[in-house]
Amino acid sequence: MIENWYRAEDAQRWRSEAGNDPADQELGERVYTSRLIGQNPDLLMHGGGNTSVKVERPDLFGDPQRVLHVKGSGWDLDVIEAPGLPAVWLDPLMKLRALERLSDEDMVNVQRSNLLDSSSPNPSVETLLHAFLPHKYVDHTHATPFLILANLPNAADICREIFGDRLGIVPYIMPGFGLARKAAEVFDENPKVEGLLLLQHGHFTFGGTAKESYDRIVTHTNEVAAYFGLKEVTPIGVREPAENLDVLPMLRGVIAEVNAARDAPMPVFDLRNGSAVMDFFHRTDIEALAMRGMASPDHVLRTKGFPLVLRSEDLTGDRARLKARVEEFADTYRAYFDRQAPQAAEPKTLLTPDPKHAWIEGVGIVGMGPNAKAAAAAADLAEQNLRVRAVGEDAGGFHPLGEKDRFDCEYWSLEQAKLGKGTPPPFQGKIVIVTGGAGAIGLATARAFADGGASILLVDRDDAALTQARATLGRWHATHVCDITQEGAADAAMKAAIHRFGGVDILVSNAGSATGGALLNLDDRDFRAAFELNFFAHKAFALSAARAMRTQQRGGQILFNISKQAINPGKDMGAYGTPKAATMFLLRQLTLELAGMGIRVNGVNADRIRSGLLTDDFIQERAAARHVTEEEYMGGNLLGREVEATHVADAFVALAKLARTTGHVVTVDGGNTEAELR
Repeated sequence: MIENWYRAEDAQRWRSEAGNDPADQELGERVYTSRLIGQNPDLLMHGGGNTSVKVERPDLFGDPQRVLHVKGSGWDLDVIEAPGLPAVWLDPLMKLRALERLSDEDMVNVQRSNLLDSSSPNPSVETLLHAFLPHKYVDHTHATPFLILANLPNAADICREIFGDRLGIVPYIMPGFGLARKAAEVFDENPKVEGLLLLQHGHFTFGGTAKESYDRIVTHTNEVAAYFGLKEVTPIGVREPAENLDVLPMLRGVIAEVNAARDAPMPVFDLRNGSAVMDFFHRTDIEALAMRGMASPDHVLRTKGFPLVLRSEDLTGDRARLKARVEEFADTYRAYFDRQAPQAAEPKTLLTPDPKHAWIEGVGIVGMGPNAKAAAAAADLAEQNLRVRAVGEDAGGFHPLGEKDRFDCEYWSLEQAKLGKGTPPPFQGKIVIVTGGAGAIGLATARAFADGGASILLVDRDDAALTQARATLGRWHATHVCDITQEGAADAAMKAAIHRFGGVDILVSNAGSATGGALLNLDDRDFRAAFELNFFAHKAFALSAARAMRTQQRGGQILFNISKQAINPGKDMGAYGTPKAATMFLLRQLTLELAGMGIRVNGVNADRIRSGLLTDDFIQERAAARHVTEEEYMGGNLLGREVEATHVADAFVALAKLARTTGHVVTVDGGNTEAELR
């Protein structure tokens, strides 16, 4: 059951913080209740749904005019702010209701031309529906119980059984002018309704206050949930520990291989394997349910209309069999396009025929996308759809949009117009593991790759530091706590990357620590410990990553943090420089052995970077050993300037972009003739 989260004191705070203008105060509370809706995944997810409020604002002549604030494109309700509810002059929009038809392109143009601020995002495609309803506040959701109801063959009868005449019933029409006009007509037939059921789509409510409309969202949803016996919220985002994940990196590679004609990168995965998901695989009608379609029209933009279904016999490690299953999916998708595209009013461009989510028996469901955020969106919607399909089928039948309507949504002209526009970030689709990820160089490197669109797994032994580091990267990245010198640590880290993202594309083997002291005086145990961290851990992680990359069969890159000590030894630093020298030789050896798999191996030779290794105390000690000041020590290079962690990060990123470079070491030390590699 959905909990009502509205609190009068919180609503008042949002109004007060909006200022003294009454319209701004209404907008402030509109933001508050929009977030309450957006933060409940059983009401809506990932850009779905929309909200609005009608206020009065003065025009340029100071005359009060009616204004509609409605959710803008690109904003999610769970994090929406006032700019995410752009304002449009309402009266010009109301005149549109007299038209018999209006194209989507003309509708968007009219809405944009009536923005109060031309720099605002595009108002929602359902702006006119909000405009044509007379209420001050309007809310639209895709609540799980309502999706179950909306996709039943007798949805209208069940709706009347639950609500009587409290809800108007709107037949399915694709979002836009036609739906807005029809919804307004249904409301006009009974202006006393509290909301609307949009068949095979979702739910609208409205009211004179933000609280009234929000209360109706919660109350209506709970009434439908009670009818279907749904006592618990839908579990979304559940990732349980798992061992049988070998299929995921292979599947990433196969999908990219099937898409090779488009030079497509591998997708990022998001696995969901909670008990509710795993129980779904016990059903005997999985194949039939898979091909029915998605529960709401906007879902197909993130998930496609059907999943890739893999049964246990497809998971034997036979790459050819797995590829055949993905090719079957692609062929089925192309056939769907070939059936529907000729019926469209304008030419359509085929989208990549790869799956956007998969049902994998014994493993779970997997969302797929160009980055972790998109993969999570697909996975969330897939989880919700499992419950909608199962409950709906058992309650009378899950019957969502037919193929033509689904195609019209997926190949909507406004979505087609976006194709080919914009350049994806350079590391979109790349999964990057950074060891020593909570340290100065590791975190700077992770940030640089994340800024380039990569999905990051930070590896470090300090849990608290990792948590803090991840907070600076954002929610779409992950962490793994381990001591990299322990047996099995490398394989565990690879499994963590596979579990969270589906595989690994780049390893930044960065972790290390300096052990000082003359070799004559150094305990052998300390020397061996230095080798465990500064050589054997690098070797273990590199080999484990290479095995995962070999499974994907799409190349990859291993990047080592090599020290100046490997080339130019420092006094009393043998326990650090010797394993680092061995690691540089490891780099060259792996370059030879992995090149045939398309795996590139490169490194960065950095010197004197403030970090957990080069602490203030260490800097003081080394400066004293060289009889210089600390400033002179840190800037003791040809450029005379201190080298920072971000400069090392830039070198790692530059190497990752050099598609035809392997076996190379880039020096980042400000200039040190004695440590040059030439």
